Amino acid sequence: MRAAAVLPLLVSLTFACGNPSFDAGFDASVDAFVPDDAELDAFVPDDAGLDALVSDDGGEDAAFDVGTDAADDAGTGDAATMIPGFGTIVGACGRIAPELDTETPSFFVVRFDLADDPYDASDFDRLTAGAREILTDGTVGGSSELSEALSYEVLERCEGATMLLASEGEVTYSSPTSKRTDLVAQFDETIGVSVARAVIFPGTVPYTLAEAQRVIGGKLDDILDSSANVTSHAWDKQILVVMAWDDVAADRVREAWDGFSPERRADTVVYVVVTDGMDRNIYFNE
Repeated sequence: MRAAAVLPLLVSLTFACGNPSFDAGFDASVDAFVPDDAELDAFVPDDAGLDALVSDDGGEDAAFDVGTDAADDAGTGDAATMIPGFGTIVGACGRIAPELDTETPSFFVVRFDLADDPYDASDFDRLTAGAREILTDGTVGGSSELSEALSYEVLERCEGATMLLASEGEVTYSSPTSKRTDLVAQFDETIGVSVARAVIFPGTVPYTLAEAQRVIGGKLDDILDSSANVTSHAWDKQILVVMAWDDVAADRVREAWDGFSPERRADTVVYVVVTDGMDRNIYFNE
């Protein structure tokens, strides 16, 4: 957890998707917003504001309940590590499957804890076959392979995905300008999966509602476009997996989601994965 993630700023962003305009790293076009010096100063709280940003354990647990329908977050916080593998999944699992044959949107939160073991090549064999394939195949532009691979990892181990059907480059569309989804997974249905990263570079700046609206809103629009144009591996529904840097980022994603129109949310499942531990290389390519 990063209840005190803003403190290093006093001493001293980012979205995964096959569309290069949303890939992470240090490019100004990516989903990790990089403020200039003047904008960065605006994010630095005074002493009073700093206290408000640092929550104790009770505040972190409560953060997921604000504005969340009981049906959406039912069971969140219950320890539920399913299939063992790289990283530890914490939270209720098996909640997506009942939503996949509905025409309504839904929103869930789970945690993925890397503890003191950041992903590196020595962990490759600990991943599911689908996650390994994503890392091997790469993406169509950008540098989001790890966030996409770990998104699939959580979906298989916690939510019942049975196999990876296609990585990003294997999916075709009727229009060359179509937005793309990041992967296609098999559940009881064929499901498209888009991936975003909710963070502001360099990770010491609190994630903002404006940035969540930009990133998540853009991804929801991309999902509608890719769903309308997909030709191979056509899916029945899409999941938007949001890898969230901390609880603040997860809260802002939920706040943005609550403000979008029903037309924009459509039937998308938003699945927020709050990462803990040594997770920096999921978000930043350094």
